[in-house]
Amino acid sequence: MNRIKLIHLLPLIVIASLVLGACGPAATPAATAEPQVVEVTRVVEGTSVVEQVIITATPEPMTAEDVEGTILVDGSSTVGPITAAVAEEFNKEYPNVRVPVGISGTGGGFTKFCRGETDISDASRPIKESETAKCAEAGIEYVELPVAFDGLAVMVNPANDWVDCLTVEELNLIWKPESEGVITNWNQVRDGFPDAPLSLYGAGTDSGTYDYFTQAIVGTEGASRGDFLPSEDDNVLVQGIAGDTNALGFFGLAYYEENQDKLKLLGVDTGDGSCVQPNLETVAGATYQPLSRPIFIYVNRARIDEKDEISTFVAFYLANAKVLSEQVGYVPLTDEIYSLAQARYDERKTGSIFEGLGSTVGVKLDDLLAAEK
Repeated sequence: MNRIKLIHLLPLIVIASLVLGACGPAATPAATAEPQVVEVTRVVEGTSVVEQVIITATPEPMTAEDVEGTILVDGSSTVGPITAAVAEEFNKEYPNVRVPVGISGTGGGFTKFCRGETDISDASRPIKESETAKCAEAGIEYVELPVAFDGLAVMVNPANDWVDCLTVEELNLIWKPESEGVITNWNQVRDGFPDAPLSLYGAGTDSGTYDYFTQAIVGTEGASRGDFLPSEDDNVLVQGIAGDTNALGFFGLAYYEENQDKLKLLGVDTGDGSCVQPNLETVAGATYQPLSRPIFIYVNRARIDEKDEISTFVAFYLANAKVLSEQVGYVPLTDEIYSLAQARYDERKTGSIFEGLGSTVGVKLDDLLAAEK
């Protein structure tokens, strides 16, 4: 009799478990539900024993309203507009998650990130070895994710009618450290250019844009003449170039596209006689060289486990970056690269695919990411 009673009760236990978890799997775990207690009678050596079996209900799936918290982001002024656009759209679906996006430059962003002050760091170049060491000292691991391509635009004032294209060699002559106080006139750059002072504007020395430009043009990251007007705020550079007839400057392509009525875009000749301007096709197709580059976000590995909203945000970011990056003037990655990036995040692969080298010219992201598989 007791054996029959046990057999009859076991299906009830199973049914109770199914009913408690009938709402299906959750994308993000909810708070643990109150455990349910079921009494089970079993026979031990001819004696009936009543035991209590504790069944924990499967948590109900979270709705968008259940996802809440704050995700702290800072870093690159180049990547900032993409992250801000993603955050704005994300907030429409997840209104209880705040994603403030700060702009302190790639280097400044990594300084905060490696002190544990932020959850995600925007970066317009890969992390440097020195920054990797600082993060390691603080016990901070990270997942590196590419989010778009960007081209560095070289611009002059619209009143400039003597140049439409510069070679990499001419750009090197203008920007190398040895040119400080020496190359100060347009007629020193090329025969036929006018006798006019050369006024220079560029991304601030704490920015990833500056690091990449100097690596690509001068040949050494962080090496350039110092007699130029630097700023991490690209709007300051726009105003400077727009107000100076003799100006030459560089910053991210997206800011040029926002202000193309105030600026004149130059093409770049790598030496084969072809002058290429940056745009969606030339950056994506890698024909605008050497000033095309991937841009990234870095996610604090420990915070992923501590804050469920981060994984929701990252999945949303990678799923929507293709459309949103183009909307704000950047060049989207391929579907394959976004899929590889999501797989990298899902597997929680820490470290950089660039091995801490910082600015790397002429990289192929799909090859680097695929090599990890």
